[in-house]
Amino acid sequence: MRVYDAPSPNQDDRPAGAAVDTIVLHYTGMLSAQAALDRLRDPGARVSSHYVVEEDGKIWRLVPEGRRAWHAGVSFWRGRTGLNDFSVGIEIVNPGHEHGYRDFPVLQMAAVCDLCLDILARHPVPAGNVVAHSDIAPNRKEDPGERFDWAGLAQEGVGLWPFDVPDAGTGDAVRDAASLRDVRAALADIGYRVAPEGPLDPALSTVLRAFQRHWRPEAVTGQADAGTLLRLLSVARLTTR
Repeated sequence: MRVYDAPSPNQDDRPAGAAVDTIVLHYTGMLSAQAALDRLRDPGARVSSHYVVEEDGKIWRLVPEGRRAWHAGVSFWRGRTGLNDFSVGIEIVNPGHEHGYRDFPVLQMAAVCDLCLDILARHPVPAGNVVAHSDIAPNRKEDPGERFDWAGLAQEGVGLWPFDVPDAGTGDAVRDAASLRDVRAALADIGYRVAPEGPLDPALSTVLRAFQRHWRPEAVTGQADAGTLLRLLSVARLTTR
């Protein structure tokens, strides 16, 4: 795996004692790779990532992993805020939902996988801490979105995927037995910030959409339907093993 250097000034020291234990995957959401690289290296933008992966698989390193890149913003995962402190951020070139969202090419996904495995060889990142930007900031981010191949990454040992979940058509009993409190508890077990009780309100629907973009991309509805419940409970079990 070859990595090219394109240093960004948008970085600083990690807090004392902050070890990398999270990988955050983004899409660039810009019209071209060059536009993304320009922005991530613009001191006026005050945004960066550790790596950028182009659609042809070319990998750029903008910030050393030992330094803090400014990619996550206001964020939360597994009881912690400020994920920049503990994470490596990877920007994946894709125009995003605003500019013609499209599938991620095979070469690009292979490069992302290789890069993640390389990072995992250096840092003790639990599978449940390989997350989307939308997971850690669901009220303001959608990336890398429902077209991203999370299942393919998990097959190669990067992140979590509930491969043994039954078909959604068998989920009536789960749907009938699960309350909104169960839904909220499962989301919290996975890592999302949710209130322990309450109705299916806009805030909970937003978090459910983030979960669906990652683990049920065929139905990004914000609704706790039977298929979503099956995957939600399965991912929660995998996370808490």
